[in-house]
Amino acid sequence: MINKLKRFVSDESGATAIEYGLIATLIALAVIVAARTVGNNLGAQFNSIAGNLK
Repeated sequence: MINKLKRFVSDESGATAIEYGLIATLIALAVIVAARTVGNNLGAQFNSIAGNLK
């Protein structure tokens, strides 16, 4: 029983999968934030150009 408990405590495969999942989530959030920021800035720039053309 103690051997099984030691193996369970030393098994890091689940922790590694969780870490990769967290990293992927953080990267996805960074991409979403960057895309929204660029999109908002680009939209404001187009609106400014359209206003100057009138």
